[in-house]
Amino acid sequence: MARVCDITGKRPRVGNNVSHANNKTKRKFYPNLQKKRFYIPEEDAWVTLKVSTSAIRTINKNGISAVLKKAVEQGHILF
Repeated sequence: MARVCDITGKRPRVGNNVSHANNKTKRKFYPNLQKKRFYIPEEDAWVTLKVSTSAIRTINKNGISAVLKKAVEQGHILF
């Protein structure tokens, strides 16, 4: 399973570990993903999504229906 947010499309980023001696080695920064169930009242169904914590905050603010609609328009979710 890929470490990609279903709503925002966030994926692992690449960066460097930098030591005190300024040696650099490659590392990855992973998004903070959580597996969460959401209820969609229009469809009377539960959906399980792998979402970042920032996406959970957005869903709490705007509602799951509005966020899913926007994600489909942006191409992050394909129905």
